Parts: sequence; structure tokens; C-alpha cells
Amino acid sequence: MAFNNNKVDNVGGGITADLIHGDSPLSPFYDPSLTPFERVRNSFRHSLARRRSIRSNNSKLSSPEAFLTHISGFYLMKLRVGNPPVDLMGIADTGSDLTWTQCAPCSRCYKQKTPIFDPKKSKTYSTVSCKSQQCQTLRFENPSCDNTTNGCLYETIYGGGTHSSGDLATETFLFDSNLPFSKVAFGCGHNNFVGEGLGTSSGIVGLGGGPVSIIRQLKKYYSIDAKISYCLPHPNSNVSSKINFGSNAVVSGPRVMSTPLVKREHDTFHYVTFEGISIGNNKLAFKSKKTVTVEEGNMFIDTGSTYTFLSDQFYFKFLFALEKALNGTPTANPEGGFEVCYEKPVNGKFNSPTITAHFRGGVDLVLSPEGIFVEANKGVVCLAILPSYSTDLLVFGNSQMINYLIGIDLENQKVDFLPTNDCTNPN
Repeated sequence: MAFNNNKVDNVGGGITADLIHGDSPLSPFYDPSLTPFERVRNSFRHSLARRRSIRSNNSKLSSPEAFLTHISGFYLMKLRVGNPPVDLMGIADTGSDLTWTQCAPCSRCYKQKTPIFDPKKSKTYSTVSCKSQQCQTLRFENPSCDNTTNGCLYETIYGGGTHSSGDLATETFLFDSNLPFSKVAFGCGHNNFVGEGLGTSSGIVGLGGGPVSIIRQLKKYYSIDAKISYCLPHPNSNVSSKINFGSNAVVSGPRVMSTPLVKREHDTFHYVTFEGISIGNNKLAFKSKKTVTVEEGNMFIDTGSTYTFLSDQFYFKFLFALEKALNGTPTANPEGGFEVCYEKPVNGKFNSPTITAHFRGGVDLVLSPEGIFVEANKGVVCLAILPSYSTDLLVFGNSQMINYLIGIDLENQKVDFLPTNDCTNPN
């Protein structure tokens, strides 16, 4: 199959797309019938299911849980697919490679608010053959061959029974401009299941580091640098943001902090080296279970997980120090789930100590208090950092990325962080 190996000169080598939290009142998936507490509990269940689907980094890694029932806890990326183009809203996922969307005809599809993409109505849709390079590079997606058409089939399976299967195909993608990017490989899912399937997105936008991710395809076929940047506003804000690719994704300025990306056996994930965490001035150094030193690439940056996960031993060390700093008595979470919760004072304001995450290269991220404690029930706030449940690989979730412009630069193998109070104008 031939591809357009063109430099995208008329966009300056950079593109941008809209990014919005699924719980934001601006989101097309916003469900006013859900209370803020229900949204928090939904995001907790999703993060936990996703985390449990990731095995030890010493064994075969499965594709992580993408979503279950509601959009709570995720950021959505808007793009247009096909000719004529159809608007889609997919979950922006740095922990997945393959972009996929529900497609007609459906042998099994869940209900989505936006129209389901019908490839028969597009002039530029084309299936991919079994012998194609794209089919050969699928790993988590269990590629197989349709013996009748010789077309490449995919099946991506997540934790909790969520799955999508269908045809690997190419199609025209459009982002924030009318410039078409032709023959982008994606999954056209005819058999999809996500629990009850109410209020869900059209699928996944794969922003991992593997060869079929959007980042890598834009680099290979359009010479757009393999880098993205994004800023995540608070979920409850009436603010949308942007996700940038290529030259638009440069994060610069005197306040930028950079940590190296670490190459490991699975190039889907964006690995960094977590060195510890501070509660006020009390710094807790992280050590690997297996060595007395910090293991390189021990954590990955995951926009598809709402919360951060730390190794069990270090987590409870952190929890002990946090409880000491808070000088309060934990309370039971009536709904269960979170490890530790506190009652809010009668004045309604819960004062969290300053919590700073430390990464290789002298990166010290002061985490937003709104991303550390979440109100899981009326008058009850819970810690949004969780134990990793006996797995080795740590996760840096999207709640802890709030109010940072983050640049994942695969060209220079680094992640940049720029603190900001305004995701609409982060620089």
C-alpha cells in the first residue's frame, strides 16, 4: 500500500486538536444526572480496573483497561474521520497505540451519543491487508486474517470484559484545520463492548510510542515530529484545552523542567524515573523492591488512568507520613474503594500539605491539591493516590497532571513539565 510521504509545510509541521474532560459541563458526554461524588467513584473504579489489567513488568504486558461505563475520569480528543468527515470524540490515551472507533454495521455496539462511523459512506476508507506493515506491527491487538478478503483483523481486549474487534483500515483524519491526513491506520470496530455502554465515547485515540500510534504515524508518513503536548484543566472547570503535535508541541521557557524518557521492552508506554515524594519538607526517597537504587523507567505517564499508583511498600510509607502531617483521624469511606479518607472541616475547606513528586533530572512537581484529595461523598475527601496492588510498574495518572503543560518528546527522549494556572494559555 502506498502512502503520502509528504512534509506538512502548510501547517508548519504542527497540528492541534481539542481536548476536554468527560466530566466537564462543556463535554458532549456530560451527564447532569450524575452527582460529583458518583463521577469520582466511577473514575476510581475505572482506574482500578485499568491498573489490575497491567501485569508485572517482568511478564507479558496486556493492553490496559481503557474505559467501562461512563466517561468519568478521562480526557476526550476531538477529530474528524472520513470523506465526508464525521466528528468523533475518543479518549486520549498515552497508554495505547491503536486508535479505534465503533463502525457500522455493528454486530455488537454500545450506545454512543455521537453518530457511529459508517465506512461505506466514506470515499477514502480502505481496509488493510494481512501482509501489510501495519498489520505486522500490531501486538496487543491480536492481529488475524480474514481468509475471504485477506483483510487484517484486530481484537483489543481490556480488563473487565471491555473489548473491540473489527477491521484494521486506513482513513482520512482531520484535526483542527481542513488539512486532511490521508491513509492513517486505525481500527474500525464492528464488535465492541464496554459494560452497560451508556454515555460513552466513540473509542480510543492511541497516543503511545508504538508504530501504529497517531504520534508515530504522523512522523513516518508526514514528517511531523514525534512529540505531543497537552494541559489538563480541572475536570469540573468550564474550560476546554488543546493537545498539540509536532512543532506545535514545543514546551519552552525558564520554568520548564525535563526528565528523560526511558526505553524499555514495551515501546507503547512513556516511561520515566520516579525518585520519591515530599510532604512539605519531608522527602521520602523511592527504592525498588529488587535493588537498593531507583530502577530506571519505573513509572509511566498515563492519561487513561485518573489516579496515580505507587508500589505497596512505598505507598504505605507515604500514607503514614501524610497522616502524621495532617494530624487528623481518617474516616471510613461510606462507599468503599479508596484507601484513606477524611471528613472535611465544618467550614468546608480541607487543607492538604504541599505534596511534591520527584523525577530524574531534578524535576519537582508540586501537585495540585485538587488532584490529591477528591470528594468521594458529601463531606468526605479521599486520597487520589493509590497502592499498585502488588505489581511492579508505577502509574502517573491524569489527576496529578492537573495545571501542568506536559510535553512528551519522542524525538529527544524527554518529558517536559511547565506549571501553569491557565490551560487555555499555558505558555
